[in-house]
Amino acid sequence: MRYLTFLLLVLLINQSCKTDKKVEKDTVAPQETPNNEEWIILFDGTSTEGWRAYNGEELPPGWIAKNGELTFDTELGLEQNYTGGKDIIYGAEEFENFELYLEWKLPKGGNSGIFYHLKEGYDGPPEVAPEYQLIDDENYASIHDLVAYNKSLGYTENPEELKPLQQTASDYAMHPADASKKILHPVGEWNTTKIVFTPEKVEHWLNGQMVLSFVPWSEDWYERKNSDKWKNSEDYGKFKSGYIGFQDHSSPIWFRNIKIKKL
Repeated sequence: MRYLTFLLLVLLINQSCKTDKKVEKDTVAPQETPNNEEWIILFDGTSTEGWRAYNGEELPPGWIAKNGELTFDTELGLEQNYTGGKDIIYGAEEFENFELYLEWKLPKGGNSGIFYHLKEGYDGPPEVAPEYQLIDDENYASIHDLVAYNKSLGYTENPEELKPLQQTASDYAMHPADASKKILHPVGEWNTTKIVFTPEKVEHWLNGQMVLSFVPWSEDWYERKNSDKWKNSEDYGKFKSGYIGFQDHSSPIWFRNIKIKKL
């Protein structure tokens, strides 16, 4: 009897060891594969490291990190001793082909923009860099007089209105965003933007929807460039790499979760 009991215990222990080995084998994590889509954080929510004025060495007055956001505080931006422009760039690195993601919000009547392939040495970023437009589509024209500006561009029909080429998510003064696909949150609420740039296609995304795509440096691109606002800007859009920049348009602006990955 004792022998049978001993034999039974041996069989149970042996079976338990086999089961443990099987569980161990089944729960081994798969081998990790290289991550080819690593994001580069351009703003971590607390530090403005890497950011500075366009054509400058430091951040202009008004641009600060606050509450996890990179923001332009218009009251701080009124410092009288500052003489340079207040557009800013991420000056730590230039980017060629990329996917840029960020979140932003504007106040009523607000206006700003996102530049890419930006080079320094010009009077201002718009002279040389494409711009993803950020603006209060709904209220801007009722607060700001656009008549003289639009007439100077040849917009004689309803010059008081904000034109499609001037509205949010458009490639400013080049390609209008598709209004039928736009989901633009009300002023004071956060929006998401994604810009994807390759030589084959540029994509503008707004709140999860692709609202614009175009081919850079194509025949159509040059026709647009040479027939409107940039016809006298010889170097507009010609560079294949450059800085990421934000526009100061004398308006409060808030950015967060700013990151980029190289393609």
